[in-house]
Amino acid sequence: MKTLNISNASKTFGERTMFKNVTFTINENDRIGLLGLNGVGKTTLLDGLVNNNDLNTIDVEKPKNYKISYLKQQPELDEELSVVDAVFAGENEQFKLIRKYEASLINFNKNSDDKKIQSEFFKLQERMNAADAWQMESDVKAILNKLGITELDKKISELSGGQQRRVALAQTLIFDADLLILDEPTNHLDYQAIDWLEGYLNKFKGSVMFVTHDRYFLNKVANRIFELENRNVTEYDGNYEKYLSQKAANEATNAAVQQHKTQMYKKELDWMRAGVKARGTKQQARIDRFNDLKDDLSDKPAAEKEMSIDIAQQRLGNDVFDIKDASLQFDNQTIIDDFSYLVSKGDRIGITGSNGSGKTTFLNVLADKIKLTSGTVKTGQTVNLGYYTQYTQDMDPEKRVIRYLEGIGQGVRNEDGERMSASQLLDTFKFDHQMQGAFIRELSGGEKRRLYLLAILIKQPNVLLLDEPTNNLDIETLTILEDYLERFKGTVLAVSHDRYFLDKVASKLLIFKGQGQIEESYDSYSGYLEKMNQQEVEKHQQNKEKKAEEKSEESGTKTAEKTKLTYAEQMELNKLEPEIEKLDDEISNLKAQLNDDSNDYQKLMDFQRELDEANKKADTMMERWEYLSQFE
Repeated sequence: MKTLNISNASKTFGERTMFKNVTFTINENDRIGLLGLNGVGKTTLLDGLVNNNDLNTIDVEKPKNYKISYLKQQPELDEELSVVDAVFAGENEQFKLIRKYEASLINFNKNSDDKKIQSEFFKLQERMNAADAWQMESDVKAILNKLGITELDKKISELSGGQQRRVALAQTLIFDADLLILDEPTNHLDYQAIDWLEGYLNKFKGSVMFVTHDRYFLNKVANRIFELENRNVTEYDGNYEKYLSQKAANEATNAAVQQHKTQMYKKELDWMRAGVKARGTKQQARIDRFNDLKDDLSDKPAAEKEMSIDIAQQRLGNDVFDIKDASLQFDNQTIIDDFSYLVSKGDRIGITGSNGSGKTTFLNVLADKIKLTSGTVKTGQTVNLGYYTQYTQDMDPEKRVIRYLEGIGQGVRNEDGERMSASQLLDTFKFDHQMQGAFIRELSGGEKRRLYLLAILIKQPNVLLLDEPTNNLDIETLTILEDYLERFKGTVLAVSHDRYFLDKVASKLLIFKGQGQIEESYDSYSGYLEKMNQQEVEKHQQNKEKKAEEKSEESGTKTAEKTKLTYAEQMELNKLEPEIEKLDDEISNLKAQLNDDSNDYQKLMDFQRELDEANKKADTMMERWEYLSQFE
């Protein structure tokens, strides 16, 4: 069994200690979800597992040739490479061969009459056969397809940020690794891709360690939870649901123990202050116990303050957005097509759909950042808009955290009407005094997002537009945000693929179907996805039955009336099995001929043509065999 043992892992930035003397073991088949507030050092710890020199101290014990594949939160891909070349970037010999083959294939398709190019192409085909590299290439293309990447010859520079991240995920998954480390793997994935990734990771033969904000994903994949808090790692067995139960029980126990120790300390402190005239051995033992108790309490980290969102909002009238006959086109692409909709006070609208279908563009229209091609959007007079975009805006990295927030708003009132300073607001968002004085450039990506969220909320909006709010926010912050939105008396429109978030926040959905079509649903997001999956299954079954019926009609039979095989069909089925076996042998022989170096170019061309025809014939025979077998 391959295990990775980590001990004494520590990291300090200046005066700030991220974690100290962290120790844990990753066993084979572990699926470990790493949790913790943004800024506690989750990504730093993952980086340190891959490059031990990134940490101040770490002791690593692992088997020889233990391989780790790492998906970074901000992947680094060569923008001049094609998608396929980027996935196969690396020193693996099969990767090198596949890169050469893909480049040769492009040349061959462009210049199929060039003898030199022909010769190189067929030699590389032979090498691919010998190295059994076809399966790896096929696996990569299948993974990319599942992740929504189909244009494999595109350059990385031509892809969106989300597409680039999906290419990086495919690159990570295809590597022959003992341990996959994934930092926010579900970012920029739609629900089909997330569903596929859950299944892929659960079948993966090695170990997985991952950071995610997607709680459904965490619950389905994780069998252990590591929580990074108070500069150390606490381990929990089971998935996210079990973690919540265990953590609640642990906190209750710890609180009771801590209270008991505090009461004992106060009692012993009174005894110490009263003084004892004759201090003998017993008294000295009691003094020693008092000092031990004092040290024990002082060594315990101070109880962390609960994060909270306690900010008042301005009054909102009934009218929010009145959208009439809205249409929008970009570069001959229809984003919105003759859409009318009324958004009212108190609406909780989840906006979802495939990537590139226009969800963010729709929010930009509501925020008056993009003008419609035709139609109107009337905004209510009392609307005070807060727009949380996917990317932090107007955040000067050279500003200190507290100065940045003071520049946005001061004297904000909480829900009880009390004024709060910028420092108090930052404190409620878990920015301690040391962090308040830090430069924004010193914050982690997640801490910047948390600060940006606070900057939006202190403007006291009564209408919130949230574009992928769950990306790069930790689970604790998300939970607090969700609780705040439940109390929020205004209107919320949120673009998200996060099933947990939308299930908790949205009371109805706008689904962007593409080509400007927008559909409304009152299902929960999980309910809607389940319904869509069922429709896909039914559609697939109907297509299969229709295809079988068409084939049956061609042969003079009717599928609807068929319950068993005719005598002729039974004879046909009996003959098919040996014919398929014979064809398989023929295909194997043809492949062997293609690998034979003694064959000249013309023979190789003939063998390749015969192999293509044999594969096509085999597919047809298998389809017929599958159809007849269901009535046997």
